[in-house]
Amino acid sequence: MKSIEIYNILRNYFGAVGSWWPKERPFEVIIGAILTQQSTWTNVEKALKNLNQQGILTPFEIEEIPLEKLKELIKSSGFFNQKANRLKEISEYLITQYNGNLELLFNKNKKELRKELLNLKGIGPETADSIILYSAEKAEFVVDAYTKRIYSRLGLVNEKIDYENLKEFIIEGIPEELTIYQEYHGLLVLLGKNICKKNNPKCMECPLKDKCDFGKKENG
Repeated sequence: MKSIEIYNILRNYFGAVGSWWPKERPFEVIIGAILTQQSTWTNVEKALKNLNQQGILTPFEIEEIPLEKLKELIKSSGFFNQKANRLKEISEYLITQYNGNLELLFNKNKKELRKELLNLKGIGPETADSIILYSAEKAEFVVDAYTKRIYSRLGLVNEKIDYENLKEFIIEGIPEELTIYQEYHGLLVLLGKNICKKNNPKCMECPLKDKCDFGKKENG
């Protein structure tokens, strides 16, 4: 079963969702990508709302705000001590290296950009790819826990597959296009969040149930 087939089934089921990641500014995506580590989007939204209300959404504003105040504003996202330091560090890096201008960073090709992001403390593959796909708007597919759960339950990959191998498996089966990468990620999030849940999945409602090894076992 190819990724494009899954994409088409999910798109027919959920409709055209477009770019899943809500954003106003590119730097807001970077903030969100860091805050969403080991957190739910609902809790991240609360933190982003707090930052919005305080007008703190640029590298300069993150750098200037006292660390303890920043921790308080993002507390809802969890691990706020670590995340506040990460936000401070990446803001300082962007200011030092690019005078806070994200366009200068994003002018690099995606391979160079990914390598640079991965060299920053606290930014792993999922966070880097989220920044590239949704902030830089370059076609770099994002793999998350939902994606891994869905693909392993479908019987397409081993549940212990690593990030890079799963990503490679997925992108081999879909066109390398920004809009498709963004939408497919969003569709997988919708499926994983609402139907293919970690606990008590709603297999009978799933548009992929006829092709899913896990669903067939669950429902005899």
